[in-house]
Amino acid sequence: MRVLIVDDDPGLRKSLSLLLDADGHQVAAEGEPARALARLSEEPFDVVLCDVRMPQMDGIEFLRKYQEAGGSSLVIMMSAYGGEDAAISAMKEGAYDYLPKPFRSDEVLLTLRKAEERERLRGRVAALEAEIERYRDRTVVAESPGMRKVLDLATRVAPHPTTVLITGESGTGKEVVARAIHKMSPRRDHAFVAVNCAAIPEQLLESELFGHVRGAFTGADRDKVGLFEEASGGTMLLDEIGDLPTALQVKLLRVLQEGEIRRVGDSRTRTIDARVLAATARDLEHDVAQGRFREDLYYRLNVVRIHIPPLRERPEDLERLTTVLLEGAIKRFGRPVQLAPDVLPALKRLRWSGNIRELENAIERAVVLSVDGVIRAEAFRQEISSAAKEPDREQPAEEPGQPVHLKEAVWAAEREAIERALRAAGGNRGAAAKLLGISVRALYYKLQHPAE
Repeated sequence: MRVLIVDDDPGLRKSLSLLLDADGHQVAAEGEPARALARLSEEPFDVVLCDVRMPQMDGIEFLRKYQEAGGSSLVIMMSAYGGEDAAISAMKEGAYDYLPKPFRSDEVLLTLRKAEERERLRGRVAALEAEIERYRDRTVVAESPGMRKVLDLATRVAPHPTTVLITGESGTGKEVVARAIHKMSPRRDHAFVAVNCAAIPEQLLESELFGHVRGAFTGADRDKVGLFEEASGGTMLLDEIGDLPTALQVKLLRVLQEGEIRRVGDSRTRTIDARVLAATARDLEHDVAQGRFREDLYYRLNVVRIHIPPLRERPEDLERLTTVLLEGAIKRFGRPVQLAPDVLPALKRLRWSGNIRELENAIERAVVLSVDGVIRAEAFRQEISSAAKEPDREQPAEEPGQPVHLKEAVWAAEREAIERALRAAGGNRGAAAKLLGISVRALYYKLQHPAE
């Protein structure tokens, strides 16, 4: 952490600085409270260690002025005078903690570690609250036939405890659909826990999912409840399930079959009751064929499959999605704006290869950068410029009478055929390859090397 020491005793400033620096903290020190206040207004610090008795300004007055200025760092007071009464007085004024002088080195380090843990938890809570707020008003927009089919299937499967595999390109809204299933289920009053299997290092993922007991490994100084136990009674979403390490696939299969988990380092199993939803942008059938994903786990997850079409195949949803995302951005950023008449026609002409996530990011940027309360089509010039670099799939790449590059023309025709096959196969690349009369390997090669 970044720590600022405020004390008029140069010897104490030096010794504390050496102690905290050796413990891995970034340390600065000031002998005058007024200079410390000025520095805090210009530089970010996590913790302030402040003496109570100083000649120019006492620590309590320093604390009051710092809080009046809107300071958010944790302030820990230090003093050899007043004992318990001084500590209580400092805490009432808003100090995080109190260190009586003289203090031992381990007391200071322990107090800072507690502060660090508090800040870490506060940051996590803030992130979770922001995420909850982000999804609070999110609903599944289903104006298009494809999304009406998705919503109908989600509605029918929601009341039952069966596992569901949600597939679709990145950014299509797989987690939004999963949350909708949870909200429509009998488990709606219990926890919805989502974990991205690709975002957590493999060596930590088992502990995150199943928990661990004290002493299970270096640093495991206490028992930890895993996410499956947190989700018991509710719903567990395993996002990016295709990236789950092979070793954990076996343990997940046991969870699905037996409803039991075993914490890392524990000798006993624990019963859990979590409804499991899985989501992926990968072709799991191909991964099974390549030996990267267990076939028995795939079939256990793929009891009901919901495939979300990409945004470019559901233009009927664009206007409603734009409205919902714009309302959310206005609420988050506190910037009332409106769309100019030229925006929606311009947005409908774009391909949105990043799907709803790309649309959301573009709208957020437009809201933040708007200067007169009106968002015009030019606010999306980044997306328009990107789309202009792609060959038009509806029209010839060049005007009639102009030269056409043979390789580009061949690829445009191949790409259109591939997309039609993928749509017909519901996103299943193995089935799409059969429709095209080529091998899955050839299809993957064409998708990964479009210009060759």
